Amino acid sequence: MRTAIISHPFCRKHKMIADHPECPERLDAITDRLLASGLDIAVQQKQAPKALREHYLLAHDEALVSLVENTLPEQGLVSLDGDTWLCPESFLAIERAVGAGLLAVDEILADNLDAAFCSVRPPGHHANRTTSAGFCVFNNLAISVKYAQSKGIKRIAIVDFDVHHGNGTQDIFIDDDNVLLCSLFQHPFYPNTAVENNDTLVNSPLPIASDGNDLKTLYNQQWLPKLTEFKPELLFISAGFDAHFEDDMASLKFVEADYAWLTQQLCDMVKSTGCKGIISYLEGGYNLSALGRSAIEHIRVFTQAEE
Repeated sequence: MRTAIISHPFCRKHKMIADHPECPERLDAITDRLLASGLDIAVQQKQAPKALREHYLLAHDEALVSLVENTLPEQGLVSLDGDTWLCPESFLAIERAVGAGLLAVDEILADNLDAAFCSVRPPGHHANRTTSAGFCVFNNLAISVKYAQSKGIKRIAIVDFDVHHGNGTQDIFIDDDNVLLCSLFQHPFYPNTAVENNDTLVNSPLPIASDGNDLKTLYNQQWLPKLTEFKPELLFISAGFDAHFEDDMASLKFVEADYAWLTQQLCDMVKSTGCKGIISYLEGGYNLSALGRSAIEHIRVFTQAEE
């Protein structure tokens, strides 16, 4: 697959309190591992453009956008929700985090790419239409999905394999029959949303200590039939790597090979259903070594998969 990593140096400018797990070094861990792996020669590297206010409003209410704009401090830090902080330069990162997905949509629809990995921060999948939460300011992926819909894409699937439930993404799309959301997560665990399902919502809670075998069963029994039947025109991935057994944020036991396996299954599904491409967004992943290794194996599968 023709694959790009989309990022921007400004994504490092978003700072939170000292020792906060969602830190700029997360992006460095991915970049360093990319270079060490030699995979950098197999991918295109693109700079994320700056998103516009109208893009945030595709998925969020005016009140939330105004709140974020007006809460940015002139110096120091200010809290949005107790877990999520803003610094004076946070909006520089937010603009590019959202912009990465917009560029990915444009490049895939122009048939310039088959897959894109948006290596950006802050993450997004806990932000709903009205609220920032859980390290997330705006829902980067949801905005990109809405943008793709505005470009005429009818059927979009979202796969969320972050260890935490993508409650913000669920809230934004729960009433949209043209968006299929498949989400796995440790349960019970933050954000402790009720587990519900419908024709286009497949929530797959996993108990503590679930591993790659559980992942394979989940995918084959719960997700693959739905994805195959749905036949998405675009696939979006909320790629959180905090279910890795080395990540002490949670208590699942995935390893790099599990992320590679799931990515390969998704690539196979995309090929079999005629999907136009894959847009993957970095979400969680807080053990820097495990994050770097897992993200690179995820990207490697894209580069080796057949179109």
